[in-house]
Amino acid sequence: MSGDNDTGKIGWVDITVEDAPALRDFYHKVVGWEPDDVDMGGYSDFNMTLPGDGAPAAGICHARGVNSGLPVQWLIYIIVADIEQSAADCRDNGGKLLVEPKDANGGKICVIQDPAGAIAALYQAG
Repeated sequence: MSGDNDTGKIGWVDITVEDAPALRDFYHKVVGWEPDDVDMGGYSDFNMTLPGDGAPAAGICHARGVNSGLPVQWLIYIIVADIEQSAADCRDNGGKLLVEPKDANGGKICVIQDPAGAIAALYQAG
C-alpha cells in the first residue's frame, strides 16, 4: 500500500473470499492478471499483477487471519493519517465500524460503512 504521505488516496483494492485460488484463476482467465503468491504463514493470498510488467493491480485473499470478518466484495483501502481519529469521526458522522482498527499489512486497518450503506476500508501506514 501507499505511504502516509498519500492521505486521502485509494491505496489498494482487494477481495476476501472463502476460495481464493478459484477466484485467482477466474481473474487470471477473464482479465489476464498474473498471480503472485503472498505467504500468510501456512497458506497464500495473492497479489494480482498486470500482464507483462508485473505491477500490482489488486489482491485476492482468503477469509481468514487478518482478513477474517471482511465482507465479500471488492474493498477499497483509503489512506488516512490517524485511523483511531478517522474511526471516531466515522461514528460521529453517521457511519458504522464493521471492523474495529487492527494491525494489518504493516499498518492498521478498519472497515467502515458510510451513511449511504457503502463499505470501504481505511488504512494507516505503520
